[in-house]
Amino acid sequence: MQVMNTASTAAPGAPAAPLPPPDVFDRMCPSRGVLEHVTSRWGVLVLGALHERGYRFSELRRRITGVSEKMLAQTLQTLERDGFVLREAHPVIPPRVDYSLTPLGREAARLVAELAHWTEERVTVVMAARDEYDARGR
Repeated sequence: MQVMNTASTAAPGAPAAPLPPPDVFDRMCPSRGVLEHVTSRWGVLVLGALHERGYRFSELRRRITGVSEKMLAQTLQTLERDGFVLREAHPVIPPRVDYSLTPLGREAARLVAELAHWTEERVTVVMAARDEYDARGR
């Protein structure tokens, strides 16, 4: 489903010319960047984990094994900037920061979680296909 984007870079007071509809296949379309953030290696896992519940940074890092502190921080910041993640800093000692999903983030996480669960259910089929491919000597 495509939605007409009426945002414009026209001067204030000038009539706004409608922008073309979003098209993720167009390299200049901003939707492509959003898709990349949501479907990145760590973006998928962060959204999936936060779909379960809210997490503190250290809990989230333990939940998503293999992610570095730097990559987790960058991913959370990107998803927060895009409006998917809510970062709540509490003024306590030691500092405490909680991460949860916004309504937009819950919507994206639901879709990502469906794909993740499908992947888990079909991994044996994929592994068999890989073995068959490799056996053909390619």
